[in-house]
Amino acid sequence: MRKALILGAMAGAMALPAYAAETSTISPTVYLAAIFAMACFVGYYVVWSVTPALHTPLMAVTNAISSVIIVGAIVAATASGAVEGGWIAKALGGVGVALASVNIFGGFLVTQRMLAMYKKKGD
Repeated sequence: MRKALILGAMAGAMALPAYAAETSTISPTVYLAAIFAMACFVGYYVVWSVTPALHTPLMAVTNAISSVIIVGAIVAATASGAVEGGWIAKALGGVGVALASVNIFGGFLVTQRMLAMYKKKGD
């Protein structure tokens, strides 16, 4: 049942761009909101169907993605010299670095805690 729901949502997401290209009555905001809603449903079912044994490798991948986000935030923070009003890029870049750093640190803490659950009591 769950797989059929996910496949149905994915098929709908693939058909949506073709329908949007044919008719110009769909607002871009509604179109993007529909894609976001479908992505939320698919993400929910994918995350909750993961077995606990796969949690630690997935957390490691999430930490790697957050490290790439930090690089992008640093680039955004340093790219403000070429644009007037660059303080916005610096501020948002700094916020991005701070939030991604918290995400990475928390991810490593959760990963260490998960790995500690598999250790024997005497180790």
